[in-house]
Amino acid sequence: MAGINPPDLQKALSGVDYPATSDQLQKAAKKNHASKEITERISHLGKKEFQNPAEVSKAVFQNE
Repeated sequence: MAGINPPDLQKALSGVDYPATSDQLQKAAKKNHASKEITERISHLGKKEFQNPAEVSKAVFQNE
């Protein structure tokens, strides 16, 4: 999924209060009109709760 970059992910998760679950992250991304690629990647993050944006970025970009 080469179409995702860190600034796009940050925009998608704008307004999220941490800690946040992957469900909360996905809802925020949809509310912020993120691309389908970003919302799908978030929906497949296996971890249930993230403490901060850095944890989300690490999980999203670890397999690229």
